[in-house]
Amino acid sequence: MGVEQPAFESLTKYLSKLNTDTLGTWIIDRENDGTPEHPIQMPFVDYSDMVHRFIDDVYEYVETCKDLELNRYGEILERNGLEWGESMSAADVSTLDAQCVMALIVGAVCAERFCDGVLLGFFRDGSIRKWLTRLKEIDGGTV
Repeated sequence: MGVEQPAFESLTKYLSKLNTDTLGTWIIDRENDGTPEHPIQMPFVDYSDMVHRFIDDVYEYVETCKDLELNRYGEILERNGLEWGESMSAADVSTLDAQCVMALIVGAVCAERFCDGVLLGFFRDGSIRKWLTRLKEIDGGTV
C-alpha cells in the first residue's frame, strides 16, 4: 500500500524551483524593418522548460479533478468576489478554499492565451508563489 500524496503536490513541487528558474524572456524582433520583405515578428515570451511543465501540470490537474469544475474558473472567481484579470494578484488568499486558489492559477494560465506575457507577470510579481503556498497550506504541508 503506497503513501497517499498531498492533493496539490503535482503543482506545489514548483515552489522550490521558482527562485532558480529564469521563467521566461521577452523576444522582441529588432532585426526586421516591417517591410513586406522583412515583416516584424510580434513580441512574445519564450518561457522556460519549468514554466511549460507547470502549465502542462495545471491542465492535467484540471482534467484529473473534474469535480472542482475548474473549467468554470471565471464563475468561481466571481462567486468569491474576485475579478478575472490582473487584479487577481491582489487577492488575499489566506481564507480562500482550494477550488478558488486553483481558479486563480487556471485563470492566470488561460490569460496567457489572450495576452502574451500575462503569466510571466503573475510569476514575477509573486502571485504564483502566493497561490502555490496557499495550496501547500491547504495540503497541511510546511511552507
